[in-house]
Amino acid sequence: MPDVLHDIHGTPVLVCAADGAPLRGERDATDLIGEAFHHGAAWVALPADRLSDDFFRLRTRVAGDVVQKFATYRLGLAVLGDISRHTDAGTALRDFVRESNRGRLLWFLPDLEALGERLAPAPAGG
Repeated sequence: MPDVLHDIHGTPVLVCAADGAPLRGERDATDLIGEAFHHGAAWVALPADRLSDDFFRLRTRVAGDVVQKFATYRLGLAVLGDISRHTDAGTALRDFVRESNRGRLLWFLPDLEALGERLAPAPAGG
């Protein structure tokens, strides 16, 4: 199944197939960013299962390299799926996920529906 561009609340999101190539580091991130730009995406929704275990071991710096690459190109990255086996292993990753979810560039979410909720426009009024 190929990666497909979706319009989610007016935001173009490249939704990556679960069976795609794994993202193991900076080079794979660059390839994915190129694909996203080719499709005109502002965000990439990537299944967590496509990330190598090293991404979730912060000491390897894979996550930092990947996130920095996405930040450089001002492209959002949403990691979709259950990552509890990684976050249960230590507090550093839990803290990283919590801080990322407070930001505007990297989110760890359970599914595409949750991404849609995050991308939905804020209600008007006050």
